[in-house]
Amino acid sequence: MTDRPITNVNLLAPTAQARGCAAGGCAPKPAPLDESENEPREECGVFGVWAPGEDVAKLTYYGLYALQHRGQEAAGIAVGDGSQVVVFKDLGLVSQVFDEQTLGAMSGHVAVGHCRYSTTGSTTWENSQPIFRTTDAGTGVALGHNGNLVNTAELAARAREIGIKSSAATSDSDVVGALLAHGAADSSIEQAALELLPTLKGAFCLTFMDEHTLYAARDPHGVRPLSLGRLDRGWVVASETAALDIVGASFVRDIEPGELLAIDADGVRSQRFAEPTPAGCVFEYVYLARPDSVIHGRSVHSARVDIGRRLAREHPAEGDLVIPVPESGVPAAVGFAQESGIPYGQGLMKNAYVGRTFIQPSQTIRQLGIRLKLNPLREVIRGKSLVVVDDSIVRGNTQRALIRMLREAGAAEVHVRIASSPVRWPCFYGIDFASPAELIANGMESEEGMVEGVRQAIGADSLGYISIDEMIAATEQPASSLCAACFDGNYPIELPKESSLGKAVLEQMLAAAGDGVDPLTKPNDNVSAVMRP
Repeated sequence: MTDRPITNVNLLAPTAQARGCAAGGCAPKPAPLDESENEPREECGVFGVWAPGEDVAKLTYYGLYALQHRGQEAAGIAVGDGSQVVVFKDLGLVSQVFDEQTLGAMSGHVAVGHCRYSTTGSTTWENSQPIFRTTDAGTGVALGHNGNLVNTAELAARAREIGIKSSAATSDSDVVGALLAHGAADSSIEQAALELLPTLKGAFCLTFMDEHTLYAARDPHGVRPLSLGRLDRGWVVASETAALDIVGASFVRDIEPGELLAIDADGVRSQRFAEPTPAGCVFEYVYLARPDSVIHGRSVHSARVDIGRRLAREHPAEGDLVIPVPESGVPAAVGFAQESGIPYGQGLMKNAYVGRTFIQPSQTIRQLGIRLKLNPLREVIRGKSLVVVDDSIVRGNTQRALIRMLREAGAAEVHVRIASSPVRWPCFYGIDFASPAELIANGMESEEGMVEGVRQAIGADSLGYISIDEMIAATEQPASSLCAACFDGNYPIELPKESSLGKAVLEQMLAAAGDGVDPLTKPNDNVSAVMRP
């Protein structure tokens, strides 16, 4: 990414050449094109490692690689060596942001990493993570966040009232980092965290660090997963257990809701900052997490196969072939085929190289839509009655285009079965769903009317969704310990008024200030310590 080594500063950006700047100025890097823009999208993945004697930067890189599915807008790594914290981050995939030279220049014994998909704050370099702050004592603090806070506006107002300077960043994570560093002015980072964490409302899994110590914290509801792993010479924390596997760490346990961990030369310290009231996201099992991860003792792959079996019992279909919408629909399709006795087959080929790209698409390319991503195997599906299993329907655009494509390829019938309940409500805890008005299942009063309306809209011969009860049963978790708000509208964490929610809440606060010189936008570490073009 850069032709120069990382020098002794707290925070670095890539060079102008690496960021695509032309002479005379640097235009903002374009937001990525998401070929799966009609699907629900996770916010972030977090990773942390404390391991003296190990190459912690590379371990973090590999950990983030394993978590890339959780966020593709930006990536960053912070490393501490006992005397300083160095941060390197940029917009793009993990493999686009880091190279051997950059990683080789980041030496230390403790690191945190982050891959981002935004739910609060726009897609800018400043909003990429880990965010960086310094305390009044000169200690560096780097922080990564998975989740979404619902009291960001309240926290930002508090920061303004006590005179905290902020950066050009407009994310909830930046506000948390600012308050944490401010609280550590008269105490330790650990004590400041114990005082701050109970004031955060919403979903959060945090990995943060100073020059010496790795910290990890999970909100009292445990909305997002966070696990602790053991290395031969250290410890790892990660959003998913699959990331532990990738770096050769053994799973120790889930970090508990309401728990703060501190990891240093004295070992692992655990403190409770709030009583747990579990409400883990059921959509992690359905779609968000990797199938090779384990959440609260339940294999995600096994849960999805079980969902498929239950779906076949609830909504049987007559067909010649069960095919998945790859890749997320594969386990449920396997389960559906096993339970129904209908043969399982591969009817769609996925282009493995179509994902998120920073190349601006032409209108012609946009019109290709799903054809860029999937292509039917005509000789397999021609003349057959298909049972198509997908993980979810959000807007319905993807399914409509897919069914049209299958019919054009010769399918006699297309019966759609969905391995989740109808998505009727937005998520405020870390998933970037469509707005309520764009959710195809939203606003329809009766269940039967909704299903028939969606069936007609996507052009299927029949449509069946798994029920909420059966979906939850497949997780093997008590319903009382799960959040299914996007399906049933029952939000376990109280929401503020609508004007205090949304991706642009801090940008809106800035605009409302009117003078353009709000204290929350005065420069501090997040820009002044950066070697900019």
